[in-house]
Amino acid sequence: MQVIAIIPAHNEVQRIASTITGARRIEGLSRVIVVDDGSTDGTGKLALQSGAEVIRLDRNVGKGAALQAGLDLVRNEATIVLLLDADLGESASQGVILLEPVHAGAADMTVAILPKPPGSGGFGLVKGLARIGIARLGKGFEASAPLSGQRALNRSAWESATPFASGYGAEVALTIRALRAGLRVLEVPAVMTHAATGRDAAGFAHRGRQFMHVATTLARLAFERG
Repeated sequence: MQVIAIIPAHNEVQRIASTITGARRIEGLSRVIVVDDGSTDGTGKLALQSGAEVIRLDRNVGKGAALQAGLDLVRNEATIVLLLDADLGESASQGVILLEPVHAGAADMTVAILPKPPGSGGFGLVKGLARIGIARLGKGFEASAPLSGQRALNRSAWESATPFASGYGAEVALTIRALRAGLRVLEVPAVMTHAATGRDAAGFAHRGRQFMHVATTLARLAFERG
């Protein structure tokens, strides 16, 4: 059985090494793939030095496309893929919690519910939009963590739910497509931590992009359903 981690990363030189260290502690993990999404700060070089395999993208193409590049590399050999964000640090080791239900045949896709990070400052608009969209387009599923990037998928799940939607719409599309395919999606509490987005100009700009990506993805999925 090949269990392979895919970590999309853009300018995460401060945390990528510790994230890889955490991921490599997961028992039974075969490979750790970092997709360097056009970083300019040495993220890819450090990831390679830290023991990961690295796919280098020449320009920043966004999270969904970076995930797709990783999946395309391993799809013929992977039994389970574990998706992890690059800023988890050593808490990436908690990815084992996501693998257990998939290994046991209790779920086709697991999604991590993370504790709310201190200092996070959003108003919940993006999360609310994503939850409503998943409920309406995903057979009434009530998602607690609709935007979580920490997931484990078996082959049935990724074959049904990909190609990945672009940008920050990737996770919402994964959930909706898996549910539409009649697959089992299970949310699992996990003690993982990542960098919080604050209430400053950069934070609001990030959430604005995220909102637009999620809204665009939901519109496309509504059309896809038809």
